[in-house]
Amino acid sequence: MQHDVRDLPAGSADALHRFLGGSPLAVAFRLILLSILVGVVLAAIGFDPWNIIHSVRMLFQRLWDFGFDAINWAWRYFLLGAVIVIPVWFLSRLFGAPRGR
Repeated sequence: MQHDVRDLPAGSADALHRFLGGSPLAVAFRLILLSILVGVVLAAIGFDPWNIIHSVRMLFQRLWDFGFDAINWAWRYFLLGAVIVIPVWFLSRLFGAPRGR
């Protein structure tokens, strides 16, 4: 029994690494980049970070004013994104890209 291996409790650094999903600096960098990307997308649809409630209300007002044109607008953006997303997803499944397990 001299070479028995026992699991020791995880240290605080290991628990933090596991909780965050990576090193704190790498996670912070990814969150900053993702925040900038989401900010650009939200700015493109008219959100203002200083008056977010007004921006949300104006978005719904524009959608209401568009009526069925809003459905057409959403459908066109869906198709535009799907032209890229669906083939990439299919090819990643077809060629067995590593999954997040």
